[in-house]
Amino acid sequence: MPSLMVGGTTSSAGKSLIVAALCRILARRGYDVAPFKAQNMSLNSYVTKNGKEIAIAQAYQAFAAGIEPDERMNPILLKPKGDFTSQLVVMGEAAGDVDSRNYYEEVERLKKVVEEAYTSLAEEYDVVVIEGAGGMAEINLYERDLANIHIARFARPDIIIVGDIDRGGVFASLFGTYSLLPEDIRRMVKGFVINRLRGREDILQSGITQLERLTGIPVLGVLPFLDYNFPSEDSLNIDEWGKEGPVGIVRLPRVSNFTDFEFIRGYTRFLDLNSGLDRCEVVIIPGTKDTIADLMELKRSRLGKEIVRKAGEIPVIGICGGYQIMGKELIDYGVEHGKVRVKGLGLLDAVTRFENYRKRTVQVVKRVRGNAVILDKIAGQEVWGYEIHKGVTEASRPLFEDEGCVSEDGMCWGTYLHGLFWNANVVDALGKFLGVKIKREGDWAEVIAGEVDRRLKLEAVLGF
Repeated sequence: MPSLMVGGTTSSAGKSLIVAALCRILARRGYDVAPFKAQNMSLNSYVTKNGKEIAIAQAYQAFAAGIEPDERMNPILLKPKGDFTSQLVVMGEAAGDVDSRNYYEEVERLKKVVEEAYTSLAEEYDVVVIEGAGGMAEINLYERDLANIHIARFARPDIIIVGDIDRGGVFASLFGTYSLLPEDIRRMVKGFVINRLRGREDILQSGITQLERLTGIPVLGVLPFLDYNFPSEDSLNIDEWGKEGPVGIVRLPRVSNFTDFEFIRGYTRFLDLNSGLDRCEVVIIPGTKDTIADLMELKRSRLGKEIVRKAGEIPVIGICGGYQIMGKELIDYGVEHGKVRVKGLGLLDAVTRFENYRKRTVQVVKRVRGNAVILDKIAGQEVWGYEIHKGVTEASRPLFEDEGCVSEDGMCWGTYLHGLFWNANVVDALGKFLGVKIKREGDWAEVIAGEVDRRLKLEAVLGF
């Protein structure tokens, strides 16, 4: 069976979703299948069972395939920090901060990392479904494009190119992408997919006919606009979230891991720093790629001042960097900002110290303790989560056994546990506090796999 690759005309064309669907379809048909993305740039990440960090999309794709995520599925992860700088994560381990010039100097070395990770997966699984990155036809980047050109030349997959009709210009983008690809890569393209159609499919037929005539490549099918919340990869996706929910999430300038709230997404809204807390029943300060920088901006803002003022009236929750921000003090010994100490929001009796670059990445199971509002409804029960953070926090009144912190009145609490709101008991407890029954999604992978299997002529690519 050929290996498969899903490339796109642009970022957010639907590659991640379609790879997840193909993983589920192949798994249903009895194949051992794994996802792979050579290089991902994502604010949102996941920690595997062996403590390695990968992009959240590859974790969800692994779940769709019915397997545990591991670092080979995303050997290179870039986590943007702002000012053209990203944290470079190689095979699940933080390797340092790089700007674009530094990163491109590393590409030759990283090619070997990508090749070894892919080869290892290909030896273990029947099929590896590869996801490209951004648009495939970035002609200025071909020599250093790990996630599209390099992996295609190395793995020699059959390629599907996906275009997003909701953005407009789908025929031009599909034709242009195909035409600009190097000739050896063009020969691997076996089909086009038109994604996110909101209207009637029949009106596309004349365009489909012309595109197939011009390229000699079949259109495998048209997918509707699937109203399913696949996990977001960057802050651009925040604009797709709701605007009216009772749970306000602070939109920090360097926000990260806001996929923590995907399972309560229908009850949330993001709060800009110049906004207030009108109609908010709960406030969450999420993770950040730069805790001290975001703390300083939050403290200067209208929103930051209002959070401090209302802290005893409505629950204020901090996750990871948000937990650090809520403490009394943050002390940097030269890891992020030189030697500096700054006052936090002072909502929790906690002090965080950044003494080295090394991150803690681990999955944990903890038992709820303390008098934290919302969580008091599940006191004594276990929750699962994962930690990804620099810094060590010393705190009084732990929230989960030896982790986290809760204020004396229980209205403010913080934790390092990403994925806390993925726990059914935590979601139910939040729903009880809000006075609503929070609806849980069904098997999302089965839903999208059904649509893809029904609407695309997959046999033309899969060969069965």
